Amino acid sequence: MSQAALAHTDEITPEVVAEHGLSEEEYALAKQIMGRAPNLLELGIFSVMWSEHCSYKSSKKWLKTLPTDGPQVIQGPGENAGVVDIGEGLAAVFKIESHNHPSFIEPYQGAATGVGGILRDVFTMGARPVMNLNALRFGAPEHPKTRHLLAGVVAGIGGYGNCVGVPTVGGEVNFDPAYNGNILVNAMTVGVAPANRIFYSRAAGAGNPVVYVGSKTGRDGIHGATMASAEFDEASEEKRPTVQVGDPFTEKLLIEACLELMATDAIVAIQDMGAAGLTSSSFEMASKGGMGVELDLDRVPMREEGMTPYELMLSESQERMLMVLQPGREELARSIFEKWDLDFAIIGRLTESGRMVLRWHGEVVGDLPIDPLAEASPEYDRPHSQREAPAPLAASDVPDVEDLGATLVKLLGSPDLCSRRWVWEQYDHMVMADTLGSGRPGGDAALVRVHGTGRGIAASTDCTPRYCLADPVEGGKQAVAEGYRNLSASGATPLAVTNNLNFGNPEKPEIMAQLVGAVQGMGEACRALETPVVSGNVSLYNETDGRAINPTPVIGSVGLIEDVAKAVGIAFAAEGETLLLIGGDEATEGHLGQSLYLRDILGRAEGAPPAVDLAAEKRTGGFVRDQITGGCITACHDISDGGLIVALAEMALAGRMGCTLDLPASPSHWAAWAFGEGQGRYLATCATPDGVIAAASEAGIRCMLLGRTGGDSLKVADWAPISLSGLRAAHEGWMPRYMAATA
Repeated sequence: MSQAALAHTDEITPEVVAEHGLSEEEYALAKQIMGRAPNLLELGIFSVMWSEHCSYKSSKKWLKTLPTDGPQVIQGPGENAGVVDIGEGLAAVFKIESHNHPSFIEPYQGAATGVGGILRDVFTMGARPVMNLNALRFGAPEHPKTRHLLAGVVAGIGGYGNCVGVPTVGGEVNFDPAYNGNILVNAMTVGVAPANRIFYSRAAGAGNPVVYVGSKTGRDGIHGATMASAEFDEASEEKRPTVQVGDPFTEKLLIEACLELMATDAIVAIQDMGAAGLTSSSFEMASKGGMGVELDLDRVPMREEGMTPYELMLSESQERMLMVLQPGREELARSIFEKWDLDFAIIGRLTESGRMVLRWHGEVVGDLPIDPLAEASPEYDRPHSQREAPAPLAASDVPDVEDLGATLVKLLGSPDLCSRRWVWEQYDHMVMADTLGSGRPGGDAALVRVHGTGRGIAASTDCTPRYCLADPVEGGKQAVAEGYRNLSASGATPLAVTNNLNFGNPEKPEIMAQLVGAVQGMGEACRALETPVVSGNVSLYNETDGRAINPTPVIGSVGLIEDVAKAVGIAFAAEGETLLLIGGDEATEGHLGQSLYLRDILGRAEGAPPAVDLAAEKRTGGFVRDQITGGCITACHDISDGGLIVALAEMALAGRMGCTLDLPASPSHWAAWAFGEGQGRYLATCATPDGVIAAASEAGIRCMLLGRTGGDSLKVADWAPISLSGLRAAHEGWMPRYMAATA
């Protein structure tokens, strides 16, 4: 049945219930809560409120196990975004969220409205957004849809972020056949707010006015939350009406109007209208405050003729907010929003009834209990099959490299390791003029100055899905640890994380096991590294025709550096400096299981992913940060995908100078030494290494001399020099050639 037909039917049949995504058991519970059968409008409300996207019914049992507290945490999960104290009276407000299904159906608008939605989550809390990041996964490059999806998503992110005036400064882009039928578009925003002026969504005050502001409501996005809670199939292309349409210029006006009103005493509570639109925003505000709500739906600003109450409550039209105001402050608020050329309408009031009463032309068309509906949303303990982690792969079982230079060129020119310049040059990463050179796209972490100060906020997004597929627990740990290393390598102290858990169908025990394992690993890492989870998003049913994506628990990490003048990037800073390898040990660094060398050079995917020693990660990260902020390290880069030699080449290309490595002894297995992906390691350069080496020795951290910077090639022991020009051609060339080719 079409969305239009659903919106106008009067008969609640089993087919209509199924179209709304409710199981027989869930519908029976809905009838029990209502004391009668719900009408169509009420059924639609149950449908979106109990959707996987809004209720987290398959994941909340496990999300409760994550650490969410810490001395720096002002607000953890449960609000629009997380909030952490960054000192000097300020707070960082941040969250990451998915827009996967809409971006596959309509890549430009899906990605654009993903950016718009996450921006609203942040400025709803009273923060001015200062940076955007993203984490993107596409199918195999040779798949017929990949080029079109990549082009549309990147254009959508750039189009929205550039127009709204917030810099897009970092992220990741990966390719794998597992995403052929279901791409991932995860958008992250970080904002800054006065620590004592955080705004929340808890409604209060019987009789207080409920106010709608922003854009008018249309029919776009109806049942978007329900669509995001279902698998794809061959008919998914027909779901374009469930994709919202964004307007970044209106969003910019909305940001300024909201922040202006927030400088007054007018706002009691505020909530953006995201997934499930007016339904979720009104229910969540009322439920958190223990209030009831009466809404007059014919007062909702509409941009289309003949809209029904069902459509008004379920529309996910963009750039809209819902507020509860102090009585008597309505005209002040109206004047501000009308000055910014935005709609303003008083559409209801709070009551003490604990019920949601919906009126249309004076008649009650919906009457639902708020807390029983919200609190009774299903919580499933879904079966999850345990499987043994794969056995480690010995280096001796992997053919050694025959030509170090040729292999490095091939890896650096591969889809997963090539330069993303084609992507980030479409983003305005310098707007607002606070993006720092060492933290621009292409490095380990983005770095943005706290406006008007010498302090900076660093952020990154990280996940290695092939590790998570092989061993979800270790993969979950590694995603957190890599984010920790990326911040540390810039000189920033990690504070907290947000997560975006992207998985397949949780009703399949093997998929549920991936989610449970990844959350377990993430929790262990966050506790050990003292980076609590303060916000996040779960995106399930990322499958097409029964084929699931790789488990992809993306971690967005946020940290602080007290003096941005001391931050470093990955680029070699000067010729003649000493190159050091810091951290790790000989037993773990040559790990080839699940490596890119194994996959892209040998065509194999086997073995255990690299283990993560969390105590060593914390110790080494702290040491690296101290050496950076102490002015001893001039450039730093964590070692991850592709191993040591890839990280070295990335530093050389960024700095436009080569280096010479003088190893004390030739490795017994060159591929393991060069391309092993052992964790917890950093490459660093310094002008005077003695102090760093002595401090590492005292701290019990390995610190090895590797060589010196300079020249126009990479010289590694007796291997033929590897020219930077050849590396650059491979590294910079793949994506522009790919995007310029015809499908």
